[in-house]
Amino acid sequence: MPLITVGVNHKTAPVSIREKVSFAPEKMVEALHSLVSGENASEAVIVSTCNRTELYCAVEDEAQADRIIRWLGEYHHIEPEELAKFCYAHRNDESVRHIMRVAAGLDSLILGEPQILGQVKSAYAVSQSGQTVGAELQSLFQQTFSIAKRVRTDTAIGENPVSIAFAAVSLAQRIFADVKRSTALLIGAGQTIELVARHLNEAGIKRIIVANRTLERAQVLADELGAEAILLGDITDYLHQADIVISSTASQLPIIGKGMVERATSKRRRKPMLLVDIAVPRDIEPEVQDVEDAYLYTVDDLHSVIEENVKARQDAAEAAELIIEEGINAYKRKQESRKVADLIVSYRAQADAIKQSELERAMKALEAGQSPEQVMNKLAHGLMNKLIHSPTQFLRQAGADTDQQALDIASGVLGITDTKES
Repeated sequence: MPLITVGVNHKTAPVSIREKVSFAPEKMVEALHSLVSGENASEAVIVSTCNRTELYCAVEDEAQADRIIRWLGEYHHIEPEELAKFCYAHRNDESVRHIMRVAAGLDSLILGEPQILGQVKSAYAVSQSGQTVGAELQSLFQQTFSIAKRVRTDTAIGENPVSIAFAAVSLAQRIFADVKRSTALLIGAGQTIELVARHLNEAGIKRIIVANRTLERAQVLADELGAEAILLGDITDYLHQADIVISSTASQLPIIGKGMVERATSKRRRKPMLLVDIAVPRDIEPEVQDVEDAYLYTVDDLHSVIEENVKARQDAAEAAELIIEEGINAYKRKQESRKVADLIVSYRAQADAIKQSELERAMKALEAGQSPEQVMNKLAHGLMNKLIHSPTQFLRQAGADTDQQALDIASGVLGITDTKES
């Protein structure tokens, strides 16, 4: 069954497009069921992060890529023709190569960042729970996870780990000469914010405030790092105290607006405020960049911060690419082996059906009083005729076509060691 990958990422689409095609976690299973319904795809996994939305599909026909792009546009109420400008489509080997590179961190905004493997595993698990994964994608993703683990183990791609979280903290350290005297407001309590909090804690920041939709989740992280926990609804009361605001939630609507920031900066008496929005869809209204003394950065602005890290990992990436190619070849061998196994199973099932048919006929003949010798002769004759019928037809056709190669192959398959008279 052909494989197709359709998607957008940080290299092909700006954040304004990526946020429109992102999938809310609570809607993912519903989206998967919609994708595999009708004639779109037979199996599907959707990976949706701040830097990419990708649809991995097993399909009946390679030409279905356009149909899947159309589904993505219609699902998010975007004109398919407009969306197609930012989309890419990979097929078969290229699709295998792409998912392996993604899982290994070779296609990330920050080369080698470790978070993406966990995100791909989570996406796969959701598809499993939604029952949109079959034999094709199961084989693909299991091989992908194995290769990604090998890349981490056998190369230096994971040394000095960096991530979007690390880049955000690095940006804060560049803007504030002494980050140890700063206060940070972190919005969200997921994995990215947890990494941000740890990086800030390691940098010795004076104070961290964690805001989340549920106080219990924020409190868990706060207790771990000696921080404070508040609800999202309390942000207005604390925003003016923050020198650094870093936000990463799954909210479909902005959490911080221009007016809120204007009031906060007014209370700060011209002290600068750094706001880093690493969420897709965005947590902070783009208009905040117009507020005096407020400096807003999005994930797309972090490129310059991470260039040095990318250069340091190029050698490791080259070694990783070789492992990816080995992984693709191993995957193809497994697929071919599976095809052969399926063929053998089908052949044996066909032979067994012939055996059962002839055996039933023989039993009925015995019950009717025919002699065992006569029944055995008929059974042997019937089995032989039916088993050699298809090979005989093939040989006759090959002979009529004077196809010596086909005749030689058939001789080998049928175990005919000598077709000439002595």
